[in-house]
This record gives sequence, C-alpha cells and structure tokens, in this order.
Amino acid sequence: MEPLQLTITFATAFGVALLATPFVGRFALAIGAVDRPNERKVSARENMPLLGGLAVALACGAGLFVAKGFAPEMVDEKLRGLILGGLVILALGVIDDRFGLGARSKLTGQILASLIVISHGFEIFSITNPLSGELVELPRWVVWVGTTFWIVAVTNALNLLDGLDGLASGVAAIIAATLTILAWQAGYPLAFCLGISLVGALIGFLPHNFSPARIFLGDTGSLFVGFLLALQAIETYRRVSVITMMVPLMTLAVPLMDTALSILRRLRKGAPIFAADRQHMHHRLLEVAGSARAAVLQFYFLTGAFCLIAVSFSRLEGIWAVAFLVAVIALTIRLLWNLGVLSLNDDPEDPELQAAMEGSEQ
Repeated sequence: MEPLQLTITFATAFGVALLATPFVGRFALAIGAVDRPNERKVSARENMPLLGGLAVALACGAGLFVAKGFAPEMVDEKLRGLILGGLVILALGVIDDRFGLGARSKLTGQILASLIVISHGFEIFSITNPLSGELVELPRWVVWVGTTFWIVAVTNALNLLDGLDGLASGVAAIIAATLTILAWQAGYPLAFCLGISLVGALIGFLPHNFSPARIFLGDTGSLFVGFLLALQAIETYRRVSVITMMVPLMTLAVPLMDTALSILRRLRKGAPIFAADRQHMHHRLLEVAGSARAAVLQFYFLTGAFCLIAVSFSRLEGIWAVAFLVAVIALTIRLLWNLGVLSLNDDPEDPELQAAMEGSEQ
C-alpha cells in the first residue's frame, strides 16, 4: 500500500469515528443503553451512553472498505469471516449493554464468533521446533481449540481492562499500531489494513472517550476491539515458534497479565472466575497515581514500553532472543511489583467480590 493510500484509509476510519460517535451516543441514550454505576466501577456518572463500539466498528469497516480497493490481494474468505464474526460480537455487546448478559451467555457468543473466523481461515496451524527449526503441522483439533482459546482470552482481556475513561481505547490503539508495524514487516496485507483501519477508528473515537469521557466503549466496543486485536495477532503470526510467539504476547502483555492475575485472585479466594472486583491493574494504578487521567497515561506508557520491546524482539534470534526475553521478564516482574499490581490479596471490603464468594458457597 502506497503512503497516500495508507493515509486515505487511516483518515477515512478516523473521520467516520470522530463524526459518528456523537450520533451513536444519542442513539444509546434513546434506547436506554447507559452505564449504571456500582461499587466496582470508578465512574459514578449516571446515564453515560454506552455502545461507543458501534462507532468504532462503523469506522473500522469504512477503513477496510477503502483499503480493499487499494489492496485487492486481501483474502476475501478471511475478510468475510472477520465481518461475520465481528457482527456476532457486536450483537452480543449491544444486547449486553442494553439488557445485561450473564458470563456464560457472553462466553458462548464469543466461542461462536471464534468458530466462525477459524472456519474462514484465521488459525494458528503450525509451530516451529526451536531446536531443529522444523515446521510441525498441528492436528486440526489442536488448531481449533488453541485458536479459540486465544481469541476468547484476548477478547476478554480488553473487556476487563475497560475501567477508566479512555483506557481500553487508548491501549488498544497502541497495541493495534504495533501489530500493524509487525504485519508490515512480515508482509501480511490483511493484518496491515485491519490495523490501519482499527487505529484510525480508535484515535477518532478517543477525543470523545478520554477523560472526562462523554461516551463509553461499552461491552459493544471492548469485546469488538479485543476480538479484532486477537485476529490481527493471529494473521501476523500464523506460524509460531517458542520465540516468535512471544512477540504478540508482549504487545498484549498488559491486558493479558491483568486477566491472569484476576483469575488467580478469584481461584485463591474460591470466588467465581468472572466475579467483579476492584483489584484490577487500573484500580491499583489509580490509587498510586491519584487521578484517573494520570493512571490512564501511566497505563499508556506501560503498554507502549511493552510494544516497543515486541518490535525490537521480533528482530532477534537464537541465544540473544532468549537472553533478551529473560531480561524482559525479570524487569517486568520488578516493575509490576513496585507498582503494587502483582499482589493477589483482595480488598476485604470489596462488596462485589464478597457477594460473589457468598453466592458460590451456597
């Protein structure tokens, strides 16, 4: 894609998101798809419109439509699967934002969307033996199970991250931009065009969503954007080795670590895995930073640092890659420990977690 074509694609997605978001906000208010504050949420503002993800999806779709004209080599089958799976996720999010859905219903919808895109070619189908360099084709059942797990994990990771104004949308834009650079390096046009469109859509949405936000992504947006990030990572790294698989993991390190720590906390306390609490990384950073805006900017910096590491790491091989990986892991553990986000201890006064634990014991 030429620089002018890239600029047009980005500008289309950016402009559609910027202009469409206020209309989506009015639509959300009209149908009653609004945020309902509770003890777990940082925001206490009543009647904040949700469904911001509809504007992001519309803008991303417009960008992909333009990009398709510039890059006809994009695979139609995969693009069709992306659209179908994305529509399932969008419908799931809209219903949840308006009426509320249980964890089991949302998980079922996410698995359905994952199966759709896998059947259209989005899959991790082989691994490289790190010792011999031999390419090993994975059994079909491993492909389906492993790819579904990846898509569902990343989708929910971004959904759990959506707790402060502009947090999920900004972090997702940074991750998508990094994956776009990696896709360009690897020569994958679909992942590249998807990334340009998604980054443009998120940056166009961010002025309406950054603190103080006038509209939230809602589950419509956080699930949809997480779903697209999972697909972009798959399309960029379809064949993985022990080393190269760390690159997409590094770009998504912050939301995935937050999800893993949340699950460990709940298992340790005997609470349901999907129970809500106020111990996520953004809650802890909020305590340290003192304001929501400062916490979000710190989160941006942390995500950006991991993404820069991922870009650098993609060029390393052999013993240097292993040594670099060990150093990154050690420094990450130290950094997160200093920030106080590695603690698995729960707030004894967290009302939602206590209610969930009591419910699980009955």
